[in-house]
Amino acid sequence: MNAEIIAVGSELLLGQIANTNAQFLSKQLAELGINVYFHTVVGDNSERLEKVINIAQSRSDLIIFTGGLGPTKDDLTKETIARVLGRQLVFDETALRSIEDFFKKTNRHMTENNKKQALVLEGSEILPNDHGMAPGMGLEVDKITYMLFPGPPKELNPMFLIYGAPFLLKALGVVERIESRVLRFFGIGESQLETEIEDLIDTQTNPTIAPLASDGEVTLRLTAKHSSLDVANRLLDDTEAQILKRVGKFLYGYNSTSLVNELMNKLKAPGLTIASAESLTGGLFAEELTNIAGSSAVVKGGVVCYTNEVKEHVLHVKKETLETEGAVSRSTALQLAENVRKLLNSDIGISFTGVAGPSESEGKPVGTVYIGISYLDQPTEVYPLQLAGSRQGIRTRTIKYGFYYLLQLLSKQGN
Repeated sequence: MNAEIIAVGSELLLGQIANTNAQFLSKQLAELGINVYFHTVVGDNSERLEKVINIAQSRSDLIIFTGGLGPTKDDLTKETIARVLGRQLVFDETALRSIEDFFKKTNRHMTENNKKQALVLEGSEILPNDHGMAPGMGLEVDKITYMLFPGPPKELNPMFLIYGAPFLLKALGVVERIESRVLRFFGIGESQLETEIEDLIDTQTNPTIAPLASDGEVTLRLTAKHSSLDVANRLLDDTEAQILKRVGKFLYGYNSTSLVNELMNKLKAPGLTIASAESLTGGLFAEELTNIAGSSAVVKGGVVCYTNEVKEHVLHVKKETLETEGAVSRSTALQLAENVRKLLNSDIGISFTGVAGPSESEGKPVGTVYIGISYLDQPTEVYPLQLAGSRQGIRTRTIKYGFYYLLQLLSKQGN
């Protein structure tokens, strides 16, 4: 089956609510091995909805509608579908009794228009609404399967899981699962990574390989399809192994993790503590770490040392270093990292100094960055970078490099 999800509701087009139903349904359909090729949103207008249905019929063999099943005049989904399919709307007695019982239990007056919610497409299989009033529906007409769900997620989600998924499984006969795995890389550009695995991308069939770049990171989404979950995972394992033979040194994690989450795990396990001295980044590194629950066990503290006065008098960077080499230098980064570690009595000290822009500083171009890392009694490392982009982009990528270099260091130590 190739599916299309049509969300009905002007509030979606106005940006008043997010289309979380499409996200939920796409995930569930993928697990059933059903391809979702289109998401469509249309307002509460019968004429426009009819046009959308006609387009969907030309390209999809499973069309799922969300929203527009309520009691008001702008709830017109099933009326429009009935007209397009040439089907009558009939009362479902079970749904009608459920609606009447709801009003009796809540001691509320039931207006006539609420009966509208019990109208269903003639010949459809009813999907009961255990958390609301309007039932869902499923039917096949001219080899196209149609499913209708109410808009509120608290009604749609359990309805799909309990009644909708079994309806589709019965229609499918044989179930193919779609399994995905996201490989997360840092320290390699999207173009370089694609070049390294270009032949694998060119010959992809099952699994497929989809690259995506974001904020200095690159991800590869591997997607395998098979009726057996074990076979699908073996296909993913084989493809991943081929990729990691070439670019494995840049891999830092899987799926929804992040550099900062991976670093926090690396620090927590052996009980290591960290302190930061931030000039260029202005506290962004410490902010990212302390956004994670449980960070108090790891983060000793930090100093935002934006001026030379603070670098010299608080973090004890030598005056001659600042005067001869400058605040943006290897020596300053080294002293900042070592001194903040000692000052805050932590296992690790990390420093960030550089030029974020908009103009050069100390004769050094925008994007010049130095990251210093002092780890216990080991020699302090300083990592020079030359980054491009906006001021905020340079700052953001700088702290990500900080996370990455720390991950590499801790991995070498066996943590």
